[in-house]
Amino acid sequence: MSGDRPGLYEMLDDRFRTGRCMNGDEALEVLYTGCRWAEGPIYVPAWRQVVWSDIPNDRMLRWDEETGAVSVFRRSAGHTNGNTLDREGRLITCEQGNRRVTRTEHDGTVTVLADRWQGKRLNSPNDAAVKSDGSIWFSDPDFGITSDYEGYRAQSEIGANNVYRIDPATGDVRLVADCFGAPNGLVFSPDERQLFVSDTRAGFIRVFDVRDDGTLSEGKVFAEAGVREKARFDNLRFDDGGRLWAAAMDDGVHCYDPDGTLIGRLNVPEAVANISWGGAKRNRLFITAETSLYSVVMGVTGTHPTGPGRQPWLGGPTSGDPSAVTA
Repeated sequence: MSGDRPGLYEMLDDRFRTGRCMNGDEALEVLYTGCRWAEGPIYVPAWRQVVWSDIPNDRMLRWDEETGAVSVFRRSAGHTNGNTLDREGRLITCEQGNRRVTRTEHDGTVTVLADRWQGKRLNSPNDAAVKSDGSIWFSDPDFGITSDYEGYRAQSEIGANNVYRIDPATGDVRLVADCFGAPNGLVFSPDERQLFVSDTRAGFIRVFDVRDDGTLSEGKVFAEAGVREKARFDNLRFDDGGRLWAAAMDDGVHCYDPDGTLIGRLNVPEAVANISWGGAKRNRLFITAETSLYSVVMGVTGTHPTGPGRQPWLGGPTSGDPSAVTA
C-alpha cells in the first residue's frame, strides 16, 4: 500500500501509480447527501448535469455542474436503477419497479423499449449498456421484486436472472447470457469485442466475447470479489488505459489491470453502488454510495458510454420539478 494519498487511494500494485490512477484530487467531494439508496449516475454533456436514481424514494435527481444545485429530475420514477445514454444523447433508464427499460426522448416523453421476454414480464431491469450499433444490452436480476423497498414484491415470471439485448432495428428482446445469481453492472470493452458483467450474488465479474451476430461466448471469470469478504460487485466502467473500474459495495471502488489483476482501490466512506465518468474531459468520476453522490477529478480519463466512433451528442430539455431539493 502507498502512503502517498492516505485515505482515498490504496495501491495494491505499482501499475496503479505508474498508470496515473493516483493523480488528481486527494479527497472525495460530496455533491449531495440525503438519499435512501443512491444508484445509476450518468453525466449528460448536453445539460452539464449528472442524473442519478434514489431507488427507495422513487425519484431521480440531477446535479448541475455550473451551479452545484441539486433538483428533482423525475418523481414517481418507477423505482429507477441504472441509467445511460444512447447514440443520440437520449436517456436510457432501467425502471426496477415498472419492470421495464425506457428511453426519455428529447421532448421529455418516455418510450418503453422492453418490458417482456417471450411474453413474460421482466424481473427488474438493473443496468444497461449501449453498443455503437445502437443495440441496448441490459441486466435483469430480481432485486426489485424481492421486497417492496426498491420496487414491488412479486414472483418472477421468467424464473431466472439474465442479460438481454434489444435489437436497434426491430426492438426484439433476445436472451444473450444466463446462469447468473444476480447479473448487475455491464460494460463493453473499449473495442466492444468483450462484454463484462458483474454477478453480485456469485461474487465475480464474468467476461464474454461478443460475436459479430450479437451473440456471446460462454464466458469466463475475470475477477472475484473474494479478495476481500466485504466486496460485492455492482456496476462497471473502463478508463482510456483499458483498466476496469468496479463499484465494490463496502470495499470502495476497485481498479483492475487488463490482465485481471486488482491493482488499486478508492476508499469511500459509504457502500458504493455505482460509478460513472463525466465532466468536460471525462476525467471526473461520479460515485453513488448509499445516501450520497460523490465525485473525484482524476488523472485518468473514462471511455465514452456509447462506444467508439460516436457521433456528436444531441441535447434535449430536462424534465421534472426544477425546484431545489431540500433533503
